[in-house]
Amino acid sequence: MRQLLLDLSAERSPDFETFVIGRNVEACHLLKEIGVNAAKAAKAGSAAGAADAAGDRFIYLWGEDGSGKSHLLHALAAAAAGKGRYIGGDASGAAFDYDPAVSVYLIDDCERLSASAQIDAFNLFNRIREQGGFLVGAGESAPAQLKVREDLRTRLGWGLIYQIQGLSDEEKIDALTQAAAARGMILSPGLLPYLITHFRRDMRSLSAMLEALDRYSLETKRPITLPLLRSLLQMELQERTL
Repeated sequence: MRQLLLDLSAERSPDFETFVIGRNVEACHLLKEIGVNAAKAAKAGSAAGAADAAGDRFIYLWGEDGSGKSHLLHALAAAAAGKGRYIGGDASGAAFDYDPAVSVYLIDDCERLSASAQIDAFNLFNRIREQGGFLVGAGESAPAQLKVREDLRTRLGWGLIYQIQGLSDEEKIDALTQAAAARGMILSPGLLPYLITHFRRDMRSLSAMLEALDRYSLETKRPITLPLLRSLLQMELQERTL
């Protein structure tokens, strides 16, 4: 049973297949295209082709916590087949060094960048503009509202800007219903509405809990009902507080 909960909390590798697109069709399509081009370049042993316009090589994603920005950045890094570099908001120094072998740079949580990291990010923008590559940034608000250096804020607003729209509760329930059906799970009425109001609300966590619920049901030989879900949620809570 303990192992079940450890599986639930284990880090999962985000990819485009596990991202529920919702109202983010255009942004997802563009990021997938960049990943495909970078992967082809990696296979050919060459640099990824740069777009004609510098602005097309700079993309910024913004949206509320849990909307899926980080998922998309990690998915693109994976799709780039070794040509992508993920840079977290707490990164510094060498993480921002330009490398001709890297085609796609991904800067997450831009609002968390330290003063020195903001300078490094600004310089990286300029190197990419001069020498090629793509840069995708992400933050909690649009570039104009970001509390960062003015020159970096300008760079973040250079290219295409997409607001990543989180799923509504109805869309989450629809997505989880489809995922449950694909696994052959029979859910009792009201289970999914209860789950999304009593657990972490991002789709990655909800999907992981659904998988854990399926395993728990098989292990205990109990149907997937609200009492079973409540039991698992209580166990997960106890696990996190240990």
